[in-house]
Amino acid sequence: MKKLYALLFCLALFGLQNMYSQGSPDYSGGLKVNLNEDGSKYFRIISWAQIWAQHNPDRPLDANGNEQSELNFSLRRARMLMYAQISKDFLILTHFGLNSLNADNMSAIGTGERSQLFFHGVWGQYRLTDNHAIGGGLHYWNGISRLNNQSTLNMLTLDNQRQAWATLGLSDQFVRHIGVYLKGNFNKLQYRISINDAITNNLQANTTPTSNGAAVYSGRRLLGSKDAGRTYAGYFDYNFLDQESNFLPYKVGTYLGGKKVFNVGAGFFLHPNGAVSADGSGALTGEDVSIFGIDAFYDAPVGDNGAAITAYALAQFNDYGKNYTLGRTYETGSLIHGHLGYVIPSESKTKFQPYFQFDNRQIDALNDAASSFGIGANVYFSGHNSKLTLEYFSTKYANTDAVGTLTLQAMIYI
Repeated sequence: MKKLYALLFCLALFGLQNMYSQGSPDYSGGLKVNLNEDGSKYFRIISWAQIWAQHNPDRPLDANGNEQSELNFSLRRARMLMYAQISKDFLILTHFGLNSLNADNMSAIGTGERSQLFFHGVWGQYRLTDNHAIGGGLHYWNGISRLNNQSTLNMLTLDNQRQAWATLGLSDQFVRHIGVYLKGNFNKLQYRISINDAITNNLQANTTPTSNGAAVYSGRRLLGSKDAGRTYAGYFDYNFLDQESNFLPYKVGTYLGGKKVFNVGAGFFLHPNGAVSADGSGALTGEDVSIFGIDAFYDAPVGDNGAAITAYALAQFNDYGKNYTLGRTYETGSLIHGHLGYVIPSESKTKFQPYFQFDNRQIDALNDAASSFGIGANVYFSGHNSKLTLEYFSTKYANTDAVGTLTLQAMIYI
């Protein structure tokens, strides 16, 4: 524990020395370069990093049967995003970076199979009208829920609810599909819909269905792209109070009271024949994958002293095929998720936001449930641009013992 306390102290100093460097409310975010006099043509670059230190006393033995350290460091995210408005009608966006770099997956010289750097998005967009646009490429205009369209720059909790990124690595590349999308709004109703190709070499690229009847998510690989190669997604949310921006697809996690927002949304993801099962003779049958979500988001100031509340709730219904499970992440069944945060009143630029989150998952294949809860706090030295997050998160999966992890994150973005 002495090592952990020393680590917390050092990372706190790291955050303090950056508290006046950049960030909202006194920093607009990113490097914007105008390409003409009126600024209608420009490009903007945004970069961010999230550094983690995790303490987990319940880590399993490694592949050689050795005990593992309870304290570990990782680079959770290191990203760079650039978008350019080359005219009032055309936009291009490029997003690349890495995720979860640690001592076990680093490469000796930064190359080879363990290289982490890849494109998270590359798409072009054409403005149809002031309120509607069409685009295509490797994009993040997803369906299902707000959390499946979550920005990683301004989450309330330490990280996103993992099961809410419900197609990650199954039909897409890290929650991004290659396809076309249509997005816009009709007054207070925002929408995004897309038609995409499913990935062939997904997380189950080396898995074959067996006669136990459980589905495998490998429809495109086993049945062909004609019958199982297309996915369809959409998300619709009604903005009862302040209108949120949908210029980019990334949904804000918490505005810290900077807006007064109340949205109710619903979305879907459909992949005909996305999963495959086998009968006793080994004959393969396609099964449709369908995921639906209903959610609500509220973020508003409380009084005039800097206090604010953020609340979110999601009900998600997953059908990946009969008795589908993959690890402890994907299951046919249902998910209920909620989180709540409160910005403590303060006249200072430094703000404190304790929060709580919970999940309950029903798992058809196990005829059982999984549950988790997290409690933590954000310290904002200059909004989301410079912050520390400390969170304790515990998960109990079916009849196994609960596993708890303490994580400290330092985040900077410009």
